[in-house]
Amino acid sequence: MPLRWKIAALAAATACLVALAVGVLVHVWTAMDIRSRAEMDATNTVYSAMEVYRRTGTPAGGAELDPAELPTALRHPAGADRRVAYDGRVEGNLGPSVWGAQRVGGPGSPVLAVRINMSPQLHDLRRLDASMAVASLVSLAAALPLAVYGATLVARRLRRVAETAARISGGDLDARNGPALGRARGRDEVTDIAATVDLMADSLGRRLRIERQFTADVAHELRTPVGGLLAATDLLPPGETEDLLRARVRDLRGLVEDLLEISRLDAGAEAPVRARVPLAAVVAEAVARTGLDTEVTVTGSPAAEHVDHAEHAAASEHVETDPRRLERIVGNLVTNAHRHGRTPVRVTVEGLTVVVRDHGPGFPADLLLDGPRRFRTGAAERGAGHGLGLTIALGQARVLGAELRLDNAADGGAIATLRLPPPPTDTRPPHDGAEADTRRPRP
Repeated sequence: MPLRWKIAALAAATACLVALAVGVLVHVWTAMDIRSRAEMDATNTVYSAMEVYRRTGTPAGGAELDPAELPTALRHPAGADRRVAYDGRVEGNLGPSVWGAQRVGGPGSPVLAVRINMSPQLHDLRRLDASMAVASLVSLAAALPLAVYGATLVARRLRRVAETAARISGGDLDARNGPALGRARGRDEVTDIAATVDLMADSLGRRLRIERQFTADVAHELRTPVGGLLAATDLLPPGETEDLLRARVRDLRGLVEDLLEISRLDAGAEAPVRARVPLAAVVAEAVARTGLDTEVTVTGSPAAEHVDHAEHAAASEHVETDPRRLERIVGNLVTNAHRHGRTPVRVTVEGLTVVVRDHGPGFPADLLLDGPRRFRTGAAERGAGHGLGLTIALGQARVLGAELRLDNAADGGAIATLRLPPPPTDTRPPHDGAEADTRRPRP
């Protein structure tokens, strides 16, 4: 149920309770006033009738001697005491009444009584109740749209704050509510929330900028000494030690290059160089460059079976993309599948979609929920997390305008699905030699 309707319902319920409370109070007070006035009239009327009876010996002013309807409580009043009693009986046109009575003489003498009918006053009370009910309904009908309007204004402002928070959560660190959200309405709780979200985004942005700058600085500072180490290994005499040292230095250089690539992706400095290429050929080339035993399948075409690189180029659909970045994504996904999953690892190309699947334990739950995090591997023996490969793959996919989705198969294993964007509607047929050479150095 939307917040505005909850606020409107609460306002309507409050208005109903106030109207009911006021109506009950007015009804009770008016009823007590009617009865009090009737008792006063009964007392005064008995007093006047008694004066007339003593002078003339006959009842006057509607008074009677020992009437049959007189309540039992008034049949035996003491000496000269005047008493009143309420009679709620309804007889014909006579509704609830108040009786006043006084004995005309000593004990055993007749009782002079008078009856004050309250039917007209009670009828007026019922009309007052009806008028108050109608007035309450009219007021409620007028107040409810105002409550809905006010609640809509509050809900709209809260929705703007929620949308800004969602944009920040989605990676738009420049999203802000701004001072205009509450400036025209004064400072209130919604304004405080909006300001707090903006402060949180500012703090988060500063921390991310510091982290990105640190990553870029470290990568740049390490690049020169690592290059020197790699050159120094060439001076070592051949042997097992030289091979081991060279492999470790190459791993270190790969980490530095990864850090530089991440820093460029974070800074938004990457731009794709698009060309029209056969998708399956680029994928097959990327898989071959990993040197890992991986099965590549092209579906949705007459060549929907395992074919070599040349046949892939002829059988697959051509796409307009950056082949170097596409190779980088596929290579990272295949390497990640072999490193953290189990064989067989299969790569399937269908239309504009590339699926990489392994048969290991699958992606961790926190990765599927929050996405990969850099500098963490996801392997128990190397600590929790997901390393740099998936982070780079997601960043390169964003540069290409592609969607990279990570899932787990129902029967076990991790599935990475890359969906490339469709070609633009005004794509012109490529001229001779327009296809890019997919055999290019890996970054």
